[in-house]
Amino acid sequence: MVVKGVRKVFQRGARKPMARWFAVLPLLAPQLFATTIVGADGLAVAVGSDGEYTVAVPALGWSFQGSVGAPISNIAVGSGVDGIGAYSQISFDFRSDAARHAAIRAYGSRHAVLFTVTNSTQAPNTFSFPNLTQIPQNLHHLTYSGVFAPPVFGGSAPESPWIFFDSARHTFILSSAQNFMVASTAWGPNGELASGIARQIQMLPQGFQHQTLLVLESGINRAFDAWGQALTDLQGKIRPPNDADLMLNQVGYWTDNGAAYYYRSEPGLSVEQTLSSVKADFDSRGIALGYMQLDSWFYPKGPGAVWNNGDGGIFEYAADSTLFPQGLPAFQRELNVPLITHARWIDTSSPYRRLYKMSGDVVLDPLYWSSIAGYLAASGVVTYEQDWLAGNAATAFNLADPGAFLDNMAAAMAQRNITVQYCMASPRHLLQSSRYSNLTTARTSYDGFSRPQWTHFLYTSRLASALGVWPFSDVFMSSQLDNLLVATLSAGPVGIGDPVGALNARNLLHAVRPDGVIVKPDVPLAPIDRSFLDAAGKVDAPQINSTFSDFGALRTFYILAYLKGTNNQATFSPADVGIDRPVFLFDYFSGTGRVVEPSDLVSAPVLNNALYFIAAPIGPSGIAVLGDTGHFVSMGKKRITQFADDGTVQLTVAFAEGEQSRTIRGYSPTRPAVRASSGAAGHLFYNSVSHLFQVAVTPGEGRTASIDIGRRSRPAGR
Repeated sequence: MVVKGVRKVFQRGARKPMARWFAVLPLLAPQLFATTIVGADGLAVAVGSDGEYTVAVPALGWSFQGSVGAPISNIAVGSGVDGIGAYSQISFDFRSDAARHAAIRAYGSRHAVLFTVTNSTQAPNTFSFPNLTQIPQNLHHLTYSGVFAPPVFGGSAPESPWIFFDSARHTFILSSAQNFMVASTAWGPNGELASGIARQIQMLPQGFQHQTLLVLESGINRAFDAWGQALTDLQGKIRPPNDADLMLNQVGYWTDNGAAYYYRSEPGLSVEQTLSSVKADFDSRGIALGYMQLDSWFYPKGPGAVWNNGDGGIFEYAADSTLFPQGLPAFQRELNVPLITHARWIDTSSPYRRLYKMSGDVVLDPLYWSSIAGYLAASGVVTYEQDWLAGNAATAFNLADPGAFLDNMAAAMAQRNITVQYCMASPRHLLQSSRYSNLTTARTSYDGFSRPQWTHFLYTSRLASALGVWPFSDVFMSSQLDNLLVATLSAGPVGIGDPVGALNARNLLHAVRPDGVIVKPDVPLAPIDRSFLDAAGKVDAPQINSTFSDFGALRTFYILAYLKGTNNQATFSPADVGIDRPVFLFDYFSGTGRVVEPSDLVSAPVLNNALYFIAAPIGPSGIAVLGDTGHFVSMGKKRITQFADDGTVQLTVAFAEGEQSRTIRGYSPTRPAVRASSGAAGHLFYNSVSHLFQVAVTPGEGRTASIDIGRRSRPAGR
């Protein structure tokens, strides 16, 4: 057989040299005379006339092999562009248990392969594509499974993307790219890695199509990002920024399980009076409340249609009249704070079952969703929270209903500019979220955020954030400084549930400005690659996690370590975190720091609950700016809006309404000089032993201050 794809690639002007192509050939030995296409960095796909196919990845020294189990016909090589980018494609027909058409795409700019199979006729659901009989060996394996999608190292959950990585952190991720709610990845009877539709569905209709995505990268976190970006690009999702809605941008008050007012009010006060008192408590402490969440207690449930039935489903999705006598819109106008509202499943006694098309215990009907979205918009609701997704709020398990339920929900809310949050989601729901630009957040841990949940939260956050979903930790009390730190570093919502009078404003202002705006990092906190390896290998070591504020050539990293076992010594190099230049490593709670190189080994004991560092880059000026250390995220862009260093540091500081001064700290080997170009800078204090400096800045017009920090000029003659 002729190598059909090769000549065409080189006639078009291959972007890779011949040497790269010849390096691929040993990996393609079984398919040397097959039809072949080449993608990014020499990634090659070959398909033989016997139905065998190979993916070779010379950059990683990996190869994958599978078979459709039958000879193929009508083989063709083509090209095109989809959401992921420009691709080359091999397509072919074959007959296994039924006539089918398949295609394999390789992309010119990404280490990604897309497998597509389409039924030419109605067919039994007994075929998987890809069906990989050979994959790289001796790899660690991670999947996510069940309610709130906890991580399982070594697990084989069919609903999850499958993540494989080796000790060198080379990683591949295989997942469905379509039909997320019914897709399945599993080990076959002979150890093959198979992707398709869950076997509970017995027949597939004519024209039914299923796609599977394979992404490969050097680096575990890098692979998560590349895979998630490819999937959302393929679906057309516009990934929301970290301040996309009120829930993401400002601190909120929650009344869900774990909060002070979950199915209860303040003694002697009604629900409306209690919630108004919460708002007044924020006001009295000088912190603006961004929104208030109303949990499942706010609507009537069960056959008795009462608000305090904690076990029933929705009877009517409207505020209970005994709690809100004038209705929800009137209460919201009086409170003058936007709302987030919670939803369960539909109760068996609900009149909705007679009025709308149902599946399982939820409504499919677009008319229902349009009505609900209209009610919420009229009530000042900015985000709709769908709970119990992997529990009671489920459809029948078939090809159409699960997707229709979530499609219609998202579409109706989008028409009213209402964003959506998922709660009790499974991995299926997180994958499905790649379709919805207004799905901004998801709960990624169990009810009532606490220290034992950190590990689950952070690994599941890694899955959610890869898919363009900001993770929510759930409610905690403002007195819990450690939970506040983790929630702020998550870059998602910060939601507290204190009783009236207990709000700890001093703690809360580490996370937010007085106007309630959260000062957060650019990406969610996630375990570093080394911690993935430690978890997979069951190594007793503190978990190390990082995030950052990105200012182009300069990134400030935030590094959190906490105990998971008996070993309390956190050990890492800055390079493990992604740092590629000298930084000033500042221990946030001790107030001390030192200069470290990327290759240096940092070792420190984790005392109490956590060890927290700010790693500030040392720029051309020789200065490292820590930023506003009054906040956990000292260089967060809601406080530091601009940062550059061309030999002199340029910094712009944003102020909330009414703020008069903020203090900027940093490191300099010698006493620096500070000049304000807008606003004003006070006296600079410099410690010649620690080499730390600090200066108070005050705002000018537009509530900003711009300062330059540079080395102090020497007097003439010295």
